[in-house]
Amino acid sequence: MANSTPIKRKELFGHPAGLYVLFFTEMWERFSYYGMRAILVLYLVTKTTETNAGLGWSNTEALALYGWYTMLVYVASIPGGWIADKFLGQKKSVVLGAILLVIGHTILAIEELWAFYTGLGFIIAGVGMLKPNISTMVGGLYKKGDIRRDKGFTIFYIGINVGAFLSSLIVGYVGEKYGWHYGFGLAGICMFFGLVQFLLGQKYLQGVGDFLGSSEKEEDVEALKRPLTKIEKDRVIVLILSFLMVIVFFGAFEQAGGLMNIYAKDKTNRMLMGWEVPASWFQSLNAFFIITLGTLVAGFWAKRKLKGKEASSLFKMIMGLVIMGAGFLFMSAASAEHNSTGESAMYWLVLAYLFHTVGELSLSPVSLSFVTKLAPAKYASLMMGLYFATTGLGNKVAGLLGESASQFGEFNIFTGIAVFCILFGLLIYVFFKKLKALTHGAEDNERDLLHSVEEASNE
Repeated sequence: MANSTPIKRKELFGHPAGLYVLFFTEMWERFSYYGMRAILVLYLVTKTTETNAGLGWSNTEALALYGWYTMLVYVASIPGGWIADKFLGQKKSVVLGAILLVIGHTILAIEELWAFYTGLGFIIAGVGMLKPNISTMVGGLYKKGDIRRDKGFTIFYIGINVGAFLSSLIVGYVGEKYGWHYGFGLAGICMFFGLVQFLLGQKYLQGVGDFLGSSEKEEDVEALKRPLTKIEKDRVIVLILSFLMVIVFFGAFEQAGGLMNIYAKDKTNRMLMGWEVPASWFQSLNAFFIITLGTLVAGFWAKRKLKGKEASSLFKMIMGLVIMGAGFLFMSAASAEHNSTGESAMYWLVLAYLFHTVGELSLSPVSLSFVTKLAPAKYASLMMGLYFATTGLGNKVAGLLGESASQFGEFNIFTGIAVFCILFGLLIYVFFKKLKALTHGAEDNERDLLHSVEEASNE
């Protein structure tokens, strides 16, 4: 596997320089994706008679398409990971995915219905090729047992959200104020920057993401040929079971682009000092909190591990699900205020996004790192693809929940999501010790290494 290659890597800020190549590539990819996502539902529901005309769909129709689209974007990671493992390797798959994304976003800029659906198809294929493979490459930068891996994924995750933060503001503003298709086109231009940046940074990615089938290393050839060991099978089982939490998490979390987006537009008082805040700008709150709180949350878990307290990936994921679920109680409060006064304050959305972000930081980058620690070498990209597919299923669940709001009401939906997420997290905790045992100590050496680093820094 790439992370066993004896290459001395140039480092920057305590991490391999290749991490920042992947950081900026993913930043531009997420800029294009989240920028388009920020205006997709708004474009669909805007009336055809308005100056900046949309498609005039109902909220239910728009949320249905949103659910299918965001599900397929991530489910496509399964064939994307399989193609990388079997034929191309992760590096070439990322390049192909980036090219497909540039094409897709560019086609979306054409004001025709055929172009709209064709562009979405290219984006689905592009994300499927790029997303699981670039994340697997991050893990490939670190050797087995390297304590920097979790923090490296957090830095990478901050890159994702720098792109998401900027795109929600810039693409959202361009789309709402100047034209939806200008926003779609801008997303394509920025994805092109990501592709160019990745190609220029290849010297920092030597030995990472190459196709194992063409490797001359004995360990790589052996990893491809031999069947999975009992330990590897157990680790695959615990990964798949952990993906249940991912489905529940994103089924709730992805209300951000759908139901919460529409709620911000239609039922929130967005006036701030005489100026109306664009509804799409609330999409940037999550990314803003990740950028500002990412290293703090990672530092909290590192200190907890140093003290010998429970800080395994599974434990972090459980806590992330519970914290994110609790954030929906603020949306329940917003709905109650709207039902009694006719509108709700913006601070409810801000508080909800804050809790969602802390929960996300405890689950999402950690689960990415968890996959690279436990996945067998020959199925590394496929397992990452399965992870992203589960986020896609969560997106579909989010769409179905959003659609049901017209029948059951926002208050019941938000409250139900909060209660279910908290109870599901607690249920998983009941089986925590058994699940952790199935990892066969994949993370056991990290605390000792962390102590060694701490002691060395104090000398």
